[in-house]
Amino acid sequence: GKESRTAYHNSQCNSIPLDSFPLPHLKYIMAANSFPPLLPKVDAILVLDGEGNRLAGKYYGDFMKTPTPEHNAAAGPDASSADNATKTQSVEQLRASFERQLQSKIGGIAARPDAAEVVTVMGKTAVFCGGSAASPGGGGGGGSAADVRVVHIGPSGESELLLAHLSEGMYEALSQLMGGATDRNMILDNLELVFLLIDEHCDGGIILETEGHKLASSVLLRDEQESRLGEMEGQGGGGQQGQPVVSGGLGMGMGGMGGDMTIGQALMQARNQIISNLSQS
Repeated sequence: GKESRTAYHNSQCNSIPLDSFPLPHLKYIMAANSFPPLLPKVDAILVLDGEGNRLAGKYYGDFMKTPTPEHNAAAGPDASSADNATKTQSVEQLRASFERQLQSKIGGIAARPDAAEVVTVMGKTAVFCGGSAASPGGGGGGGSAADVRVVHIGPSGESELLLAHLSEGMYEALSQLMGGATDRNMILDNLELVFLLIDEHCDGGIILETEGHKLASSVLLRDEQESRLGEMEGQGGGGQQGQPVVSGGLGMGMGGMGGDMTIGQALMQARNQIISNLSQS
């Protein structure tokens, strides 16, 4: 019976070839042995202008939520005498301090889109693409026309090559979404797309996608879905026949979806299901 087969597999799993296991057992073993190492993690993803100001970005986990020894050491000799003030620093103050130190390392450095640069900041590995070289007048390339930098912050032990691949992929996607103009003004005018890009690229510090063209396509699809959902909600009809629809195709498609689900919701649900299936296989 089922119980005897389970006991057999548990006692003989070291001597039986993997192809002898039932499919559910095989999927579990393969996932347990190979899935976690394939999930690179980052502590933060930042999009900075030429002066180091954060235009967009996200911090993950506990990074920069509380003062670290590296943070206190970087604050200088006055940090010990102002210990109480350090403890009361807000999260945003900690992050702003970290970003200032980051800018002091990368300011004036222009990294090619296909050749990310690496620096170490407060015990973390920072890899970035983009940026403009310092101008002769010492402006540091901080004007509105200066190229922004896409920065990935990872643990000190994380592979620099891996972080470089992540940064290059996201920068490629950003460039495609911005039509090749990755300056400060263009980013500020399209912040919604930039945050969508970060979400498609990384979730909770776990990297989801690295290929630039795939990231750009996913962002555009998601943006279209959310725009349609917003337009549908703006109609305020709640499914009433007297309310206009966004397009004839969308209105016809809703009839076959079942329930109150729109096409945009169905596409999003299908995408989430695919991701869930991949994570389990």
